[in-house]
Amino acid sequence: MIIAIASGKGGTGKTTIATNLALVSPAAQYLDCDVEEPNGHLFLKPEIDQKTDVTLPIPQIDAATCSLCGTCATACEFNALAVISEKVMVFADLCHGCGTCMFVCPENAITETSKVIGKLENGSAESVSGGRFAFTHGVSNIGNPLTPPIIKKAKQLIKNDHFVILDSPPGTSCPMVQTLIGTDYCVFVTEPTPFGLNDLELAVGVARQLEIRCGIIINRSDSGDKEIINYCQRENIPILLEIPFDRDLAFAYSKGEAAVTHSAALRTSFEDLHAKIVAEVKK
Repeated sequence: MIIAIASGKGGTGKTTIATNLALVSPAAQYLDCDVEEPNGHLFLKPEIDQKTDVTLPIPQIDAATCSLCGTCATACEFNALAVISEKVMVFADLCHGCGTCMFVCPENAITETSKVIGKLENGSAESVSGGRFAFTHGVSNIGNPLTPPIIKKAKQLIKNDHFVILDSPPGTSCPMVQTLIGTDYCVFVTEPTPFGLNDLELAVGVARQLEIRCGIIINRSDSGDKEIINYCQRENIPILLEIPFDRDLAFAYSKGEAAVTHSAALRTSFEDLHAKIVAEVKK
């Protein structure tokens, strides 16, 4: 069972939900796909035992064979190649590693070289029951503009017999879409404000385009207005959990303490959340 924890914007508590759910769920596997700013490790405190580079194939032009026909540059949707004067220029930061240029080259003048764009760190973390669960997070290199290949590589480690939790990047752009593809269910974390509602509507729209059912968690539910609840009722989207603001919990969060280890009541709430998600997926 593969579950994505996502949000239409940053700062809603997405990682808080994902990490605490991982801590209480039996046979959990946690993957932090927010590879530009992964912070699940701050709360799960995993033991890392393996680090692997993530690479992207970049075209390399053989000048002796190239006829400067420009077929590769025309075929590239990302403008990563250009014929300038007497050579073909490769703009590696624009390249998506799709291999189209190499496929269409009539002279077979293009090979590929590897560019390191990030890494995966794998290990395990301790659950509240004392067992251990699999942990992976992707880390993008500073300045790398292309994160979906790192997310895709991380998802190759999914264990299908586990309760897999994907901590998605915020927003509704390509990294979030790459995370949601292939999941069984999506949990959107939001807050009861006009901005929260606007971004939630966008995120739900993405999930529906991907034909992924979803549920909602309202964080800081005792602030703001009731428009999130009204929206969920209109759209027939289940509200899985409401979490009111708690100053003590916020203080524990600032020290990197997980909510389920700080509060017995919240541990019960997250155990119930796990059961609700399983029931929703099985519908």
